[in-house]
Amino acid sequence: MNNCCSSLSTGSIEEKDYEIVRIEKTRNVCPMCEDFAKEQIQKKTPIAIMSCEGACLRGEVARQAANLVCFNLIPDKTARICLGGAFTKDTGQRNLVRNADRVIALEGCFIECGSRMMKGVIEDLHPEVIIVDKLYNFDRKLFAINDVSEETLKEFAVISATKIIEKIN
Repeated sequence: MNNCCSSLSTGSIEEKDYEIVRIEKTRNVCPMCEDFAKEQIQKKTPIAIMSCEGACLRGEVARQAANLVCFNLIPDKTARICLGGAFTKDTGQRNLVRNADRVIALEGCFIECGSRMMKGVIEDLHPEVIIVDKLYNFDRKLFAINDVSEETLKEFAVISATKIIEKIN
């Protein structure tokens, strides 16, 4: 057993500091994803935007805000990262994160899943973290996406995207 796994059985400090994740490798590569990443790297897009992809209200607002920022509001300055692709496979999406001048993680909440995931595969990564659920006012007892209307969800995303751009510039 290697040192990494043996620490799990001994209850050492490493166990408390890290989750050990085994991700099945794949030979599959999405050519559209790779083309997008290559294009963004060639354009020298300065800011890579990672986003929470959570299925809760907070994650959905962060995801929609990231899409607004990257595809509508400042597309020439930003590249939207596929968090799943960047985390699970060392290809174009991860290279986008590695090669960006700035990496911004839009986290749905204080748990900061996306940035913690990416730090696991890019050891020296230090993204600028923005906790999106602090950017809009809502009933903090709400959890599910369907706890608010689609219109309200979009409103939260627009408010958040506007404030994110203020923080980026």
